[in-house]
Amino acid sequence: MKLNVAIDGPAGAGKSTIAKLVGKRYNLMYINTGAMYRAVTLVSLEKQVSYDDVPKLMEIIEEMEMHFENDNLYLNGKNVQEEINTPYISKNVSNYAAVLEVRKKMVFIQQQMGQKYNVIMDGRDIGTVVLKNAQIKFFLTASSEERAKRRHKELIDKGINVLYEDVLNDIIRRDDIDSNRKVDPLRMAEDAILVDCSYLSIEEVVNLLSSHIDKVI
Repeated sequence: MKLNVAIDGPAGAGKSTIAKLVGKRYNLMYINTGAMYRAVTLVSLEKQVSYDDVPKLMEIIEEMEMHFENDNLYLNGKNVQEEINTPYISKNVSNYAAVLEVRKKMVFIQQQMGQKYNVIMDGRDIGTVVLKNAQIKFFLTASSEERAKRRHKELIDKGINVLYEDVLNDIIRRDDIDSNRKVDPLRMAEDAILVDCSYLSIEEVVNLLSSHIDKVI
């Protein structure tokens, strides 16, 4: 059986950063499921397809070839990592990710990756849906204010001018959508390890997760 590590948590909790570092430490393929939903959102918005137009959404997904290379998502051969992380995509992704048919298709693709490779996967429903049999699961969280502060700094560092208050409001809104959607809502798996990252450095979180992974490998 392949080694599968599942990481769930709300927007801005540091899942991707932590997962990349832990993945490198244990030579695991890092799969950012959130990036995959962002890619669907990116193409849908470019084609002006609404999240409630399910037939068109499924056509879009069928034409998408996605793979990860050096932690970047390539869509139909193009690196779209920067494009999918803009505030515009962040504002819209939860609506597309909540569509039942979209989730079913994405989950199928992600489960195939987990069966084929040793992976570390992060998202909203990894431990509860995608990798239910993962050997180890984590749920990373932090206060909404701390998550907004980190996300705001990240955007400013990239040259994207955005107000902290707007980032905070967006995170609160996304938390509400992700936690209350009808299909696979954000929740902690019963067998997951809860990690509050509010006052921990990245290195401290990586070392904490590693100490738990060492016990199962």
